[in-house]
Amino acid sequence: MTVNPIFTRKTFIFIFLLIGSFISNSQTLRKRTTMLMGGRFDITIVAKDSLIAEENIDIVIAEITRIENLISDWKSDSQVSTVNQNAGIKPIKVDREVFELTKKALYFSEITNGAFDISFAAMDRIWKFDGSMTAMPSDEAIKKSVEKVGYKNIILDSIQSTIFLKLKGMKIGFGALGEGYAADKSRDLMLSKGITAGIVNASGDMIAWGKQPDGKPWNIGITNPFDTEKLVSVIPINNGAVTTSGSYEKFVVFNGKRYSHIINPATGYPSTGLSSVTVFGPSAEMANGFSTSLMVLGKKEGLKLLAKYPDYSCLMITDDHKTVKSKNFRKKKIHSNL
Repeated sequence: MTVNPIFTRKTFIFIFLLIGSFISNSQTLRKRTTMLMGGRFDITIVAKDSLIAEENIDIVIAEITRIENLISDWKSDSQVSTVNQNAGIKPIKVDREVFELTKKALYFSEITNGAFDISFAAMDRIWKFDGSMTAMPSDEAIKKSVEKVGYKNIILDSIQSTIFLKLKGMKIGFGALGEGYAADKSRDLMLSKGITAGIVNASGDMIAWGKQPDGKPWNIGITNPFDTEKLVSVIPINNGAVTTSGSYEKFVVFNGKRYSHIINPATGYPSTGLSSVTVFGPSAEMANGFSTSLMVLGKKEGLKLLAKYPDYSCLMITDDHKTVKSKNFRKKKIHSNL
């Protein structure tokens, strides 16, 4: 399986639900964990009875599988793989859904000046975070590693619904952005079927709607990246998305400076300064795009970008253990262990 480092799945689940399995007088909560899109999905549904809840979990799994078969770059017969196989050769016609998702990814690339780039899948893996690196790669090697990366070389034709990668060897891959999209689509599907409460947690990209059977909001716990037995905060949420990108587990240190496994696709150098970024907002897809971008952009530029999108707020944790919030962060922190 090809994994795009900038969209790498969470090294652990930073965000999790603080709930139990219970039944109220009128509603039942059912939860199932499964592997989809190369990562862990936790699906929670509230319904009138267990049978309806389980049936709808099956529907969610089928929907995520459908999306995976469209966009997974590690499936050789997916539309995205066909696009990659024809890089530098010809445009490939794709379903409108794939086209629009690619268009959204390019939008993120533009507003972040390349800090987010779905063509990062073509980067040479010169950085090793398994303990084997003894020295930094040379500037020349780093520059060469991103030669085939560049969202400006992705050509979209809206009329023909085609995607063309201009350079041979280019690749696109959605990674965790696709997981956030799948979570959003699953929520929308459940609402269309009358399921008014639930959670889809895609390896840390989470969408929640409605309330628990007892009428209380969902409680979302955000793990302390420096001590996974503790929480940075517990935040009640009724409707919306929470996503976290983090780098605390995989990094290297050279000359006293810490380099994370999340790479800036525009430069080839690892991000520095932030250990995790959690973003809150109405869409898991958008929130994921922001959380990964902010890790690369850093505290100052990341906050400046997010300020342009008032529906989204963030909580950052720096490498020196400081907590930074966006100005519009109004979630009540009721537990802290930083």
